[in-house]
Amino acid sequence: MAGSQTKAGKMVPTLTRADLADELHRAIGLSRAESAELVEQVLDTVAEALLSGGNVKLSSFGSFMLRRKGLRVGRNPKTGVEVPIQPRTVLTFRPSQLLRQRIND
Repeated sequence: MAGSQTKAGKMVPTLTRADLADELHRAIGLSRAESAELVEQVLDTVAEALLSGGNVKLSSFGSFMLRRKGLRVGRNPKTGVEVPIQPRTVLTFRPSQLLRQRIND
């Protein structure tokens, strides 16, 4: 697993596409190429669903949802000048109750 550094300087493991493909290779016995292709197909399917405006719900894991934010007024923290923030769509993730419990145990 690759890692990313936090502000505290600790290395936190990061799960990558290659890690997912390796786990499929070990668990199911697919070839490395087949495992990588399967990971890509799953991620492409999730991305396509989101790009078409849908939400993605993975039972016992969580939901990826698109949320539309309207026009609002923000403030430049340095100067205090008000600036309009344009409408946009943001991607949010809400973990399932089961995943929350597992994380907090």
